[in-house]
Amino acid sequence: MIFDRLKRFAIVLEGTERDGPTAFSPGQAVSGRVVLELAAAARLGALRLRAMGAARVHWTESRSAGSSTAYTQSYSDQVEEEVLQEGDNRLKSVLPTDNGEVTVLQAGKHEFPFTFQLPETLATSFEGKHGSVRYWVKAKLHRPWSTVKKAKKEFTVIEPIDINTPALLAPQAGAKEKLARAWYCNRGQVSVTAKIDRKGYTPGEVIPIFAEIDNCTSRAVVPKAAIIQTQTFIARGTKKQKKSVVTSIVGDSIAAGKREVWHGRALKIPPVGPSILQCRIIQVEYSLKVCVDIPGTSKLLLELPLVIGTIPLHPFGSRTSSVSSQYSVNLDWLSTIPEQPEAPPEYSAVVSSPEAEESLAPPCRSELGGILEGPFFAYIQEFRFRPPPLYSEIDPNPSSDNIRPRCMTC
Repeated sequence: MIFDRLKRFAIVLEGTERDGPTAFSPGQAVSGRVVLELAAAARLGALRLRAMGAARVHWTESRSAGSSTAYTQSYSDQVEEEVLQEGDNRLKSVLPTDNGEVTVLQAGKHEFPFTFQLPETLATSFEGKHGSVRYWVKAKLHRPWSTVKKAKKEFTVIEPIDINTPALLAPQAGAKEKLARAWYCNRGQVSVTAKIDRKGYTPGEVIPIFAEIDNCTSRAVVPKAAIIQTQTFIARGTKKQKKSVVTSIVGDSIAAGKREVWHGRALKIPPVGPSILQCRIIQVEYSLKVCVDIPGTSKLLLELPLVIGTIPLHPFGSRTSSVSSQYSVNLDWLSTIPEQPEAPPEYSAVVSSPEAEESLAPPCRSELGGILEGPFFAYIQEFRFRPPPLYSEIDPNPSSDNIRPRCMTC
């Protein structure tokens, strides 16, 4: 029997047998081999290879049609793409395909190499609660008077997302306020203003958060910050979302009538998958949420969009190396911020009552020497001015020595 003679039938992708799973990029060539190991000589038919990619979503929802009637509604959709057709001439196989002939292979190990090109646009591999994006290579071995033997090998595709683009290097900022009420009584207002350096980040980077939280209520509030992942599944015009907290930090409690300032509070991005924005039925998005817990009322939420990419930020070797060099803020502190910095002091310990009334006034130019030591308003101001022109030792408007000095009586 062929089952006694066939010891091994498998697909090995280049670099996966020894080094573990390999990730490929759209447009990249995928190489591998079909391994066939026989214990004795065997008569074999066609060997066919196929590579596929598919995005699938599925979920169910309970519906009620009355007091005693209930049913379950199912939603599903899929998008498939074939990246290697059967009989592709790039499959280097000595076995015939469709002519019905039989090949006799001797005992031992036989390898059939193959190579195929991935399409230029592919979504990142993904596994979620209600859907997935998967890629695989499948081989079929046809044998006379026997069932077809199958082998399957999955591989990972990662769509490159370069954060060194103008849209992802742009700073993100926002402000929000909320009136705290309890039993129709006004307990004051809470406001939050937050800013991050850019929109695009990669896993392992630290996001420095600059924020001001004003607590004008009569009770203490607690500020928090978190990275939220939102998975969106789409089927038959209906959306299903699943949100989860990737990582978070909790600030110190802010007493009534006080203010807290975050001077680049560090929030490190853990290992997470990149954003998926181009798939028709599955999307993965990220956001930074600054939240203030207010006792007796709902939370105050400020959301800033994020994109998790795969190509990290380029070093600023020159002023033209990145579009973000148009801003005059020195970003060297990005590599020096600790993962768990010390909590900032109370606002009242830094600014007295008369000074607190003028804390939002624009600072003088002489006060901008220590950019990370001033109020939050200073950071906004720094992003409004373009840097000075490049230094040159040649005066573009030299004074002429032939001009006669003017007399005061002329």
